[in-house]
Amino acid sequence: MAQEDFSPRPEVAHPGQLMSADPSHWPVAPDWKPAVDAFFASATGQALLAFLNARLAAGAVIFPPHPLRALELTPAQAVRVVILGQDPYHGRGQGEGLAFSVAPGVALPPSLRNIFKELQRDLGTPPPKFPMPGGSLVNWATHGVLLLNTCLTVEEGKAASHAGKGWELLTDSVIRQVSADEHPMLFMLWGAHAQSKRVLIDESRHKVLVANHPSPLSALRPPLPFIGCGHFSQARDWRLTHPKV
Repeated sequence: MAQEDFSPRPEVAHPGQLMSADPSHWPVAPDWKPAVDAFFASATGQALLAFLNARLAAGAVIFPPHPLRALELTPAQAVRVVILGQDPYHGRGQGEGLAFSVAPGVALPPSLRNIFKELQRDLGTPPPKFPMPGGSLVNWATHGVLLLNTCLTVEEGKAASHAGKGWELLTDSVIRQVSADEHPMLFMLWGAHAQSKRVLIDESRHKVLVANHPSPLSALRPPLPFIGCGHFSQARDWRLTHPKV
């Protein structure tokens, strides 16, 4: 089985913004569908859809166009590594439905630049044409890295504007489903928000790596600086000894 390839590659992104709050327009892999369907059938899921429709009707610009893209590109049975983010980028054209990833051709946000910096420092060989060919992490997602934000939509220019509106019930369910898998997984929890989800993970079977958030505000600060954390080499080495077959 091929090991994870952490080199970013250019991909065709889903351009634009959210056009409707209709889950039928957001495909997911079949093994995520029961959890997704149960969520949208719940009172919380229905309230979230009503909120999204109301904000769209009010003229709000909401990103990304496909909130469940991580669950489309990385089926549950393919997950080997989980990287948790908080909510999507709130700049126009940035988010593509994957934590920390930006659409091709978009300038690298500071956090993503630090991720690539640590990738280069840790593995010794930079990604091809570093920091080009861009910041899309679709290649990671299609090679078993679940890039999951805990909140899956955001309004333009308003960070965390959709936090607490219901997405967390679904993403907590996703984390629990991964944790329940019989195969050992590796979780990278960067920053306090991601680390708050540690209680959902069965650490008797899965490996959890923690560090500060890659934001320039915290990447070099104690107690667990992101730069120098060595998570990428640990993930590579751990997966070699814990293959998922």
